[in-house]
Amino acid sequence: MDTMWRPDLSKAGKSKYQALADALRKAIAAGVLEKGGKLPPVRELAYRTSVTPGTVARAYSLLIDEGLLEAGVGRGTFVADRQVAAQEPRDWPETVSFRSPYLPDVGQSELLRDAMRSVADKGTSLSMMRYPNSRDDRLLRDTMRGHLVDLPVGNFTTDDIVLAHGAQNAMLAVLQTVLEGPEPVVLVEQHAYAGFRRAAELCRARVVAIECDDEGPRPDLLQEAVRRHRAQMFLTSAEVNNPTLRTTTPQRRREIASVARRYGMHVLDDDCYKLTPASGESYRALLPDLGWYVSSLSKSLTPSLRVGWAIGPRERAKDLARTVSFGSFGLARPLTDITQAVLSDPRLPDVLNKTREALAARVRLAVNHLGGHDVTWHEDVPLLWISLPGGWRASRFVRAAQEQGVLLKSSEDFVLRDNRAPHSVRMAINAQIATGCFERAVDKIRDLLDNPQEDITV
Repeated sequence: MDTMWRPDLSKAGKSKYQALADALRKAIAAGVLEKGGKLPPVRELAYRTSVTPGTVARAYSLLIDEGLLEAGVGRGTFVADRQVAAQEPRDWPETVSFRSPYLPDVGQSELLRDAMRSVADKGTSLSMMRYPNSRDDRLLRDTMRGHLVDLPVGNFTTDDIVLAHGAQNAMLAVLQTVLEGPEPVVLVEQHAYAGFRRAAELCRARVVAIECDDEGPRPDLLQEAVRRHRAQMFLTSAEVNNPTLRTTTPQRRREIASVARRYGMHVLDDDCYKLTPASGESYRALLPDLGWYVSSLSKSLTPSLRVGWAIGPRERAKDLARTVSFGSFGLARPLTDITQAVLSDPRLPDVLNKTREALAARVRLAVNHLGGHDVTWHEDVPLLWISLPGGWRASRFVRAAQEQGVLLKSSEDFVLRDNRAPHSVRMAINAQIATGCFERAVDKIRDLLDNPQEDITV
């Protein structure tokens, strides 16, 4: 191949990595870049084309995923020596997953690669060869406090933030810190994130569901359950209930806080899904002595950084930090340093905005294709709650969709085993597939909604 190949990216605009990827596809299709030929090193091609090394690395990574390029460890990057359609990305996948949100890569990979290089260059031998401690992650907690300062969680300091391996791990640590006795009881909403139940079961707690209305969990039923079961904690998501997308109103939150305060029950607020400002105070603000706030980077930036945090009552911060330390010794130093570098990168606000915009566009696209059916949605939440027409049960609909190559979650995944599930399914937004593929998969869902199984009664 011509090792001096240099595409013209002067008119590429902001998406230079996409323009470079397109140029590579065309050069491969035209035979300018021959099969088996070695591509220029990342930094060399970056110099030739006047872009950053991260841009070249991102384009190479994209075409490796498409099967047009191959990476040999320690050898470089090569044009794949096999027949692949070079003009277009790979064919539609056989199965499209809408079971969990998939964020678009609008610069996250580049931020991570640059952060990893920066940490590798600056890290000392000593910092890389010891167990983590609270001093090592203080800079990250300081930075995180700056990012969380506008949240309605009440007054808190850097010392009140406890880091964990994702929000699920943070929630489990809170339960381990709070729950007492041989069979503690935990309350959840009637339709709730399955991780609540799993975390409670790991702590050998019994789980009781609380019925909800349009404003949120019913405080009268919550009070009755606390009295009857002596519940020690209520696990909830005030901003975005997963899966129904219901938001607990500010007034209802105050009513729930009043019940919790009266009976000394802790309330944990899992706030992972809302990508825009909160609509009301969190329970951590309403209940300074009993409220806990948990979140992570997984739904807003990338799930690859397993970094979550909890902010609880000030007098319990050391207890929670001790629980995390006993369970995992805390977050490894390279992970905290990489996360710190990403959160301090001046490009981060633009990446977060692009992520929100891309997810909102996919939500609107899905709703337009599902027009006429009962769908609950919000542009700032990467989930849709679809109520099924007569003739469909949730489990049967999920199986029928899977037969069409589309994966969804049944309402049965979000209720306790002895509770009745509504005839609904949850669709999570997948922004990592081509727009045409996304539309095709949503159309399959719409076709099933349009043609219910008449032999199944409701």
